[in-house]
Amino acid sequence: PTYAFQHQSYWPQGSDTVADEPGTPSDAVDARFWEAVEREDLESLADTLAFQDDGERSSLGAVLPALASWRRQAREQSVVDGWRYRVTWTSLTDAQAPRLSGTWLLVVPESAATDDWTLGAVRALTERGADVTQITPTAVEADRESLTRLVRAESAGAGAVSGVLSLLALDGGTAPGTDGVGAGLAGSAALVQALGDAGVDAPLWCATRGAVSVGRTDPLESPEQALVWGLGRTAALEYPERWGGLIDLPQAPDERALTRLAAVLAGTGGEDQLAVRAAGVFARRLAHAPLAGAPAVRSWRPSGTTLVTGGTGALGAHVARWLAGQGAEHLVLTSRRGLQAPGAAELRAELTELGAKVTVAACDVADRKAVETLLAAIPADQPLTAVVHAAGVLDDGVLDALTPKRFATVLGPKADAARHLHELTRGLDLSAFVLFSGIAGTLGDAGQGNYAAANAYLDALAERRRAEGLPATSVAWGRWGETGLAADGAIGERLDRGGVPAMAPHAAISALRQALDHDDTVVAVADIQWDRFAHGYTAVRPSPLIADLPEVRRLRATGGPAGEPGAAADGSPADALRARLAGISRAEQSLVVLEIVRTSAAAALGHPSTDEVGAGRAFKELGFDSLIALELRNRLTAATGQKLPATLVFDYPTPAALAEF
Repeated sequence: PTYAFQHQSYWPQGSDTVADEPGTPSDAVDARFWEAVEREDLESLADTLAFQDDGERSSLGAVLPALASWRRQAREQSVVDGWRYRVTWTSLTDAQAPRLSGTWLLVVPESAATDDWTLGAVRALTERGADVTQITPTAVEADRESLTRLVRAESAGAGAVSGVLSLLALDGGTAPGTDGVGAGLAGSAALVQALGDAGVDAPLWCATRGAVSVGRTDPLESPEQALVWGLGRTAALEYPERWGGLIDLPQAPDERALTRLAAVLAGTGGEDQLAVRAAGVFARRLAHAPLAGAPAVRSWRPSGTTLVTGGTGALGAHVARWLAGQGAEHLVLTSRRGLQAPGAAELRAELTELGAKVTVAACDVADRKAVETLLAAIPADQPLTAVVHAAGVLDDGVLDALTPKRFATVLGPKADAARHLHELTRGLDLSAFVLFSGIAGTLGDAGQGNYAAANAYLDALAERRRAEGLPATSVAWGRWGETGLAADGAIGERLDRGGVPAMAPHAAISALRQALDHDDTVVAVADIQWDRFAHGYTAVRPSPLIADLPEVRRLRATGGPAGEPGAAADGSPADALRARLAGISRAEQSLVVLEIVRTSAAAALGHPSTDEVGAGRAFKELGFDSLIALELRNRLTAATGQKLPATLVFDYPTPAALAEF
């Protein structure tokens, strides 16, 4: 606009304000010195150092550009170091678990009806007090509607259900009529939906076998089953009230393993991402992984031909420019439209000017035959030596709205393509096999169950390749700035509110270079502001996964969110609300609760005030979709301590109606 418009600040900028804080005189001197260096301001720097004669100033001028460059690189390195995370596993102490009780549904694929783990699970649960009802759908019964009928029939005859254990992930086949989606993933997703449709609120535990690795001596065997781990991390955020957790089982169900499985199902300790091994039970944790100046194990450079899938897309183009700048001889960039993709011809010209030979190929990397044809066309005098798999698409939606087709849309260009590339290049002498994963696969993300599953597969595939002695580096990216699937728009706004700001592309590329030089297998690279992120992430469900991070521990110590919903130094928000409501009239209570609903709705929408959220204004009119509705549910659950349905804003379409409920 041509007039002076109003700016609204949503949160303080943190590190940007550090320079304004009072410090010691030496801090001020240091700040002036480095400020002058970064500006390459020779006069100011000379004055700061009290250089008087021309010779001193001339010498300083000669070294200043190099000093400024070093400063910028050191600052960027420090920033990137703070973005690096890795998954670790902590050993839990075996404890005497309480006995199970009530009816437990054991859902088993037909292919595993007589599997040792199926028989062992029935015996272990029964011996420890549970009444076990087994549901064994055939391949054509593992869809949402059929599973709903089976669950209703079995739960109606068994009475109230205390828990559900699913072994559907063990099915290694392809689900019928799903365009290639694995039966283990499709069945697990359908079971989550079917339990909701059948009104079963008992916690669901999904078991896998060989889907994770807890250490070097424990190789990951089944990347396909890791898909269910990505799905489960999202289910925990969308359905916290009826989610149990994820359990990875050893190959053989000996007595110790069965005892530990029963202990996990009893829910002791609140852990929800676990691996049962001969050495004990291990819990998944997220930890910082700074390089802290550690020397690189190599200095990776491209040679021969480097293939970049999604190479004409936003992230792929950044990678291609970096590779060309590193001396890449031949770049093969793929996309579905090839040179017809927007900006592809200009990108090829730009890379050619940097000295690289560039081939832009139209290829659907989800199609194995197309990938075979692509690889066969690579010239023999410039053999393929590196793969960067950056292709991917989004089709976001809450789990209840996801269909097999929507899973296939996302899995095809990301997970299926990665598998094709892995299998078709296994016999080649590659120096790098880079997978662009996403932080959604590491942490889960409400509304991205299909994308989280695909990313979890990529991370697992990298671990599987390493176990086979093949090169692999999977980078679970956070949000890239300027470009990418989550750069801006509604997704970007939601991530901003949730504490995941955008990373500068040049800094992200620096992180990629470091991951290759340090030969990382799986590393997460994301800018996460834990003071904001932890609040939403643990609003309705504790998260032991992030509980050991120093930032989360500090939040716990200061009364902020620390893995416990509503954790506060003086009691939970729900307790405070009850105390507030106890001494006032019904009419006053209604006003208080209405204000909580309006404030929570405004926050979920990203509004700075409740001005737009009128008591009688429909949520749909305000712009609510299923994902924002889920965020509002989580906020209200934390504020009230009540178990609230995910369909809240659809059942009660205005703030006034919802407040009355």
